Amino acid sequence: MIPANPILKADDLSKRYEDGVLALDHLNLSVRAGEVYCLLGANGAGKTTTINLFLNFIPPTTGTCFINGIDVTKDPLEAKKHVAFVSENVMLYGNFTARQNLDFFAKLGGKSGLTRNDYYRVMRRVSLQEKAFEQRVKNFSKGMRQKLGISIAIIKDAPAILLDEPTSGLDPKAAEEFQEILSELKNEGKAILMSTHDIFRAKDIGDRVGIMKEGRLVMERTREELQTGDLVKIYIDYMKSEPLAV
Repeated sequence: MIPANPILKADDLSKRYEDGVLALDHLNLSVRAGEVYCLLGANGAGKTTTINLFLNFIPPTTGTCFINGIDVTKDPLEAKKHVAFVSENVMLYGNFTARQNLDFFAKLGGKSGLTRNDYYRVMRRVSLQEKAFEQRVKNFSKGMRQKLGISIAIIKDAPAILLDEPTSGLDPKAAEEFQEILSELKNEGKAILMSTHDIFRAKDIGDRVGIMKEGRLVMERTREELQTGDLVKIYIDYMKSEPLAV
């Protein structure tokens, strides 16, 4: 069932690349405020393509992406004001300190008048060590970079957050802290779309979970529906099933 007035919406979305590969096949998906939607699937299933289309990094072949009701293809600059993005490998300026990176991206996102203490408060919220606040990020661990990435998303205060494999490569403690932050953001009313390979974390945090295969959304279940089903078995059964008909 499609939620009323979703913050994120993919409407009959497809992407065929120049080499003929159909990466996404008529996807219909929506995420409302205060909801975490987890996309599961093997490499090449279409998860990252979906996120790249929402971010207008690539154009759709058919269909439309909406962020807060804005068509991302027709008005990309306005649409990007309403979304924050955290990738598997957060892109930061290595010679900037953590605070300077946060300041740069905050201003890029249209936030002005923020103080040093405002930045410190956000970095404390994500449990980044205080000694790292004024350190250059080029020597940060992956976990520290992810925390700074989510700090950037928090400081932007956009209604939608897109996450592409955000816990990949994190140690268990860092991944658990990341999940706690996502729960807080969900409770603040953010619409969160996360691609992940982590089935157990998807079941823990996802209000809805979708499985993608060969560019198609082949299954979608709510948290309540998954309480009586084995998501691991469901996922494996879909991966073992015959290739989808073209």
